[in-house]
Amino acid sequence: MAEGTRTPDHRDHNPGLYQLSYCHRAPEMVSPGLPWRPMRALTVLSLLAIVGALALVPRGAAGAASFCTGADLAGTFSVVPGSAGAGNIVYVLTLRNRSTHACTVAGLPDVTLLGRSGTALPTHVRPALPNTLTSVLVRIAPGRTTRATARFSPDVPGPGEPVSGRRCEPTAYRVAVHAPGGGKSVVPITPPTPVCEHGQLQLGAYAPVR
Repeated sequence: MAEGTRTPDHRDHNPGLYQLSYCHRAPEMVSPGLPWRPMRALTVLSLLAIVGALALVPRGAAGAASFCTGADLAGTFSVVPGSAGAGNIVYVLTLRNRSTHACTVAGLPDVTLLGRSGTALPTHVRPALPNTLTSVLVRIAPGRTTRATARFSPDVPGPGEPVSGRRCEPTAYRVAVHAPGGGKSVVPITPPTPVCEHGQLQLGAYAPVR
């Protein structure tokens, strides 16, 4: 996603409502020429469930965890060995809570691919399983991790991308993970890779690591 196309985001509001607002604005966030699939009703309901759940948790309640901030998280975005095939490959985003308090993430990761110099690259996230509930709250204790898988094509160009002589997109070296509690965590991509189809990532929801 080119720099400037992201709506300025100060994250000074309810993160659950923030995710819901992105559902309504999603058609505006897709680059011209790329197909848009309407948000499934089940996904919208799952986001509404998060908002309702947050409203029912009293502030300061025992066991309640605030949403993770960028400063809380560190991690990697690494290839799954042996996953390449049929023009696709799978990487895993792993985030560790490096703070001294528990915090929470939910739903699909909000990410931006970055080039070698940190320039934002085209990034378009699609749910890997659009018919499933993807907005379950995941509580991360200090020192524990969560992960999400991403499937994409590193070498099959999409519409409007070069078909020979050049890579489909510039190589991504890092990914910025925008935390639900505000801020971001920039993690390395191992190994660096282009993400074809204008940066399209089929992402799974955050899941706890047992």
